[in-house]
Amino acid sequence: MFSLNERLRADTRPVTDLGLCRVLLMNNRLWPWLILVPMRDGAVEIHRLEEDDQAALMREIAQASRVLERLFAPDKMNVGALGNMVPQLHVHVIGRTRGDPAWPGPVWGSGHAEPYEEAEAATLAERLAEALHSVG
Repeated sequence: MFSLNERLRADTRPVTDLGLCRVLLMNNRLWPWLILVPMRDGAVEIHRLEEDDQAALMREIAQASRVLERLFAPDKMNVGALGNMVPQLHVHVIGRTRGDPAWPGPVWGSGHAEPYEEAEAATLAERLAEALHSVG
């Protein structure tokens, strides 16, 4: 049975479920930032997923990247699966723009964070869910 890591639940807002992944919106309005969590109990590493799930994960990362590019026109997409703080397998998909608060460094540990207002997060999550299901 799939359950979301407590830290991921605390730091994000649900957007939608795709074929493999639950899609979450990171609660930091400074970057368009999605987190994809494969809904596989005990998943911790990409290379340990079944081959079909590995392929599905790559398709869903590309899908999320296309949506962020279309909606936010970033200069660069950052995609990463770190897992040093949260062992549950999850992939960050972040739109970066030259001149953003952490550019050109990583967003992690940059000290820059600005949470969404509730209404803003709800509206954005709905918009992202629509876009994710329309790009396929």
